[in-house]
Parts: sequence; C-alpha cells; structure tokens
Amino acid sequence: MRILVDTQAFIWFVEDDKQLPAKIKIELEDIDNSIVISIASLWEMTIKLSLGKLHLGCLIEEMIDKVYQNGFEILPILPDHIIKLSKLDYFHRDPFDRIIISQGLSENMVIVSSDKVFDEYSIKRHWDKDK
Repeated sequence: MRILVDTQAFIWFVEDDKQLPAKIKIELEDIDNSIVISIASLWEMTIKLSLGKLHLGCLIEEMIDKVYQNGFEILPILPDHIIKLSKLDYFHRDPFDRIIISQGLSENMVIVSSDKVFDEYSIKRHWDKDK
C-alpha cells in the first residue's frame, strides 16, 4: 500500500508519541508499504518552527534525515497536484493540509491523518482511533 503521512502523524511517528495509534505505527513500519511525506509537510514544520508555533525534539535537518532513515520518500509538489488543489472545495482551510489532500487524490494514496476534515474529500484516510 502507498501511504501519504500528514505532518502531525509524521512528527508523532518519529518522536514515538503515544498519540499515534499503534495500528498506524505498525502500518508505517511495514516494509511492504511505501510511505511518502509531502515536501509541504517539511515546509510547514520549517515555518512553524521559525514562528515558535512548533517545538520538535530535533532540528529540521534531523527531521529530514529521519524521512530517509525510516525509508520514507519525499513527494514534491507537481503541476497535477496544483491543478487538483484548484478544484478542491473549501472544507479545509489549512493550505498545507489542502496540498496534502490534493496530492493524496492525485496519486491515489491512503492518507494517514487524525484530521477528520479530510473525510469531507473523497480520500481514503487511515486513523485507528476513528474506528
């Protein structure tokens, strides 16, 4: 399965935060799954760190290293993603989440996110606590 991890879920995964459901952690550790993080998530972390709205246990450089250390792939923002974004309804107002949603739709990926607003879009969202 190809999985796109949203920003918060990625942070919780690499920081081993208990807010990440065990079932999701297992999915992200499964070597048979292809795990992807959007470049938008790294951009979001960088901006929020510089504004003092996010505190991580490491520097952004180390977070980027953790992407590769965990065998994840970084998904760039492609023209198709922007086109899909231009057609999204405004259920979700956060620009980073909106591009992640458009990438998930464009690439037909499951999105790991605790954000229930994602469900307003025709995506496949995984989050164990919702079941």
